[in-house]
Amino acid sequence: MESALIVSCTEKSTVYITELLNAASVKHIAVLPSCGEARRLLLERDFDLVIINAPLRDESGESLSRHIASKSLSQVILVVKSEFFEAVSAVCEGDGVLTVSKPVNRAVFWSALTLAKAACGRLRRIQAENARLKQKIEDIRVIDRAKCILISFMSMSEQDAHRYIEKQAMDMRATKRVIAEGILKTYES
Repeated sequence: MESALIVSCTEKSTVYITELLNAASVKHIAVLPSCGEARRLLLERDFDLVIINAPLRDESGESLSRHIASKSLSQVILVVKSEFFEAVSAVCEGDGVLTVSKPVNRAVFWSALTLAKAACGRLRRIQAENARLKQKIEDIRVIDRAKCILISFMSMSEQDAHRYIEKQAMDMRATKRVIAEGILKTYES
């Protein structure tokens, strides 16, 4: 994990969590005292991890944690008082929020941090795969449009259009997408 946001209104907790994150080699750590400020900052940039030390001055932190977990790729750890742990955990776990009770046990927090790191890595791999698949779908759309143009304007069959694009790609040492875009530029202009 590269970056973390700590939302906490107590200095003692902020220092403790910062020490743990430094030990976990988190490079960029931002600290804010309220949910409102955190919401504003999260509109501007993303964090790999958000740690919310509840309660905060302006709200409990539960709503913010659920919002972040459902709207971004950030991993969220919500630290709550032990008497509220079970109830808050039951509500938040469905959204993917990791809940830790106070007083914070270093080993338990470290486990939550390790789980958050693992989930962050998994989400990044899924996001990269998703982007790759979207690109592939877009390539297929462009190539299919180019085939349709060849079929319409050059009276080729679908197989001939496909072979033409493949052969041009091999001969010109380019991708089929680049050849298809050239065909689209030529005939759609």
